[in-house]
Amino acid sequence: MDFPVLETNRLKLMEIKKENADSIFRIFSDDEVTRYYGMASFEQKEQAINMINSFTKNFQDKRSIRWGIFWKETSELVGTVGLNNLQLSQKRTEIGYDLLPSYWRKGIVSEAVEAVVRYCFEELDLYRIAAVTFTENESSYKLLLKLGFQKEGMLRGYIYQNDKSNDTFVFSLIKPEWTK
Repeated sequence: MDFPVLETNRLKLMEIKKENADSIFRIFSDDEVTRYYGMASFEQKEQAINMINSFTKNFQDKRSIRWGIFWKETSELVGTVGLNNLQLSQKRTEIGYDLLPSYWRKGIVSEAVEAVVRYCFEELDLYRIAAVTFTENESSYKLLLKLGFQKEGMLRGYIYQNDKSNDTFVFSLIKPEWTK
């Protein structure tokens, strides 16, 4: 399967390649980005290369798809959005996203997530998209609610980060609700 390229008014969602390692490092070495990500901030560029290799392998294995969010105006890679735990036979996945803080509060993640949701339901014929957020990550779960996701509940101690187990909320959007 060829890597799907998605386009919106302001964004191009494309495959993340090795030549994007500096941008991936910049994103994931930022403590504001990784605060609710479930992992420590990167300290070495090699970690970005390993992440890109993992994105590529998981896509080839049909286990996930991770797009780079490219700002059309500058062609800059400003974040990522993707599908984790992609289970085509079960018609479900989980969505996740991140963005450089200088691009926050511009509707970029909403725009990217809407394009990916459309792709999931129209092209992959999925039935369910879930999302997991830290309970403190208010901006993320408000975004999900605005996009039609429903809060299902809390997963206690679900993500281990910063030497402690953190509670998370789980949200979902199912195809019949999306098509309304």
